[in-house]
Parts: sequence; C-alpha cells; structure tokens
Amino acid sequence: MSSFNKIVIVGYLGKDPEIRYTPQGTAVCSFSIATTEKRKDRDGQMQDVTTWFRVTAWGKQAETISQYLAKGSQLYCEGRLRQETYTDRDGAQRQSLEVTLSDFHFIGSSDKSGPPAGKQQGDKDAPADDSDQEIPF
Repeated sequence: MSSFNKIVIVGYLGKDPEIRYTPQGTAVCSFSIATTEKRKDRDGQMQDVTTWFRVTAWGKQAETISQYLAKGSQLYCEGRLRQETYTDRDGAQRQSLEVTLSDFHFIGSSDKSGPPAGKQQGDKDAPADDSDQEIPF
C-alpha cells in the first residue's frame, strides 16, 4: 500500500511573500502562514493557540502569490508537510513545519487589487462567483 502526505491550511500570512528565482529562471516564493484555534487552559480560560507554517510555492503559483498577497492576507493552501530541524542564532535546536504548496485559493479581499476571492489567477475553470462552492472541510 502506498503512503499519502497532504495538509490543508486556511490561515493568514505573517509577512509579505518573498520571491526569488533559480539560476534556471524558475520562480520560488516563500511565506509564513498562521492558524489560530481556541483552547481552554488549566483554569478554564479560553486561550488562542497559534501554529506557524513555512510555505514554499514554485513556478506560476509563486509569481501569483507574490503579486497578489501581502502580510495579513487570508489563504487556503494544500501541500506536502515535513518537519525540519535547524540551529538558531543562539545555537539552540529548533523545529519548523514546512509545506511545499501544491494548490491554493484566495480567500477574502486582496490588498493588491488581485483576483476575486476563491479564484486563482489564470484559473479558467473557477467560477466568477464562488458563493455556491463549499470549502471541503
């Protein structure tokens, strides 16, 4: 039996996407995205628990994300998850959750006059009005 690695995240960008290009000219875009959930602490008080993910997009997706999204933009993304270990500036071992993007959809309004929510740039099959579509979770 084969294995499967897929994550779905709906969250907010923590900073503006950073785009760069490989020597072969392929676009690579990196950004962080956060999800927040409410949990009760030991005293019964509601607390926000935020989880950060580092996301990497390639090619046309990278260019589209860097063109239309900015810090605070909401985004639906799918991809492959892996856990990376690194050493920070103080010499401490740290871990981060890394996602290689496979699909995304804009959610909410765009600060950079981008395509409408729920529609990818250049996505010919996406309806102009996504009010009849449901998010699959």
